[in-house]
Amino acid sequence: MKIGPHILDNNLFLAPMAGVTDLPFRRLCKSMGAGVVVGEMVSSDPSLRQSRKSQLRLRHDGEPGLRIVQIAGGDAEMLAAAAEYNVQNGAEVIDINMGCPAKKVCKKAAGSALMKDPELVDEILNAVVAAVDVPVTLKIRTGWDPENKNALLIAKLAENAGIQSLAVHGRTRACKYFGEAEYETIKLVKEAVSIPVIANGDIDSPHKARQVLEYTGADGLMIGRAAQGRPWIFRETLHFLETGELLPEIHLDEVEHVLLSHVAALHEFYGEIQGVRIARKHVTWYVTNDEHLANHQDEKNFRQLFNQIQSAEKQLSVLAEYFKQRKIEKAQVA
Repeated sequence: MKIGPHILDNNLFLAPMAGVTDLPFRRLCKSMGAGVVVGEMVSSDPSLRQSRKSQLRLRHDGEPGLRIVQIAGGDAEMLAAAAEYNVQNGAEVIDINMGCPAKKVCKKAAGSALMKDPELVDEILNAVVAAVDVPVTLKIRTGWDPENKNALLIAKLAENAGIQSLAVHGRTRACKYFGEAEYETIKLVKEAVSIPVIANGDIDSPHKARQVLEYTGADGLMIGRAAQGRPWIFRETLHFLETGELLPEIHLDEVEHVLLSHVAALHEFYGEIQGVRIARKHVTWYVTNDEHLANHQDEKNFRQLFNQIQSAEKQLSVLAEYFKQRKIEKAQVA
């Protein structure tokens, strides 16, 4: 699969997720088999550009693979200027967010709220594509609500504007992340346009990945929440798609290495105070989503204990002890 002139390592994408897909997580997922990793959404408002949050989101030092920056906003001129700014600072692809369902984004007529105004969508797409000489991509939902699905219209506008690939989440904005994603609309979009289409929504296993690819005919898959606490889902999925065989279950020793390395990287990236806070949600995802750790009798108590820790050193030592105990238990069972 290609985006413009860029040949991708494979067709599995890490979805951009605000507050999740920071540089440490992108590096981790790329090392675990993701073909493409997309950074956190950044505002197109230049007055917010120098905030600590924006500066951290715009860091790409040591970025693995293609540098893709996702921008959000509701003003065509401002989005075009933001695209120019990010290209000047190293972005190799600009992605436009028209898929975020968050209320604080939509109330500013940005994210998936834009899908209510196709004329504005067309203006934005043409302005951003004209502003930069790198590929521009787009992420959308199927529509505003189940009664107003217009992904086909937006997809055709995107193709005509020169958008190089289109990611479609199989829910409307009103659905947020509830219920099950539907793939019929993605299938219809794929049939209607010639640009690459990436299917997104509820892809949480290698088998589901193959089913979605086969049903929709999509060129690629975008995995988001299923990678939280299980970044190795990318290599598992890639191996299954390539060979038809499942990889052996990840070993507990590797889970420990991945988790402790990830937490240490968060401490280094954000600094101790913020890094400790951000590590808490990632550790929660690991201990609730990984097969080795989920549903363990001490899981809830461990999470409560871990979330009270205030120092980076203590977080790492407590995690190491937790894994030590899990290994002892597994050895006793064996």
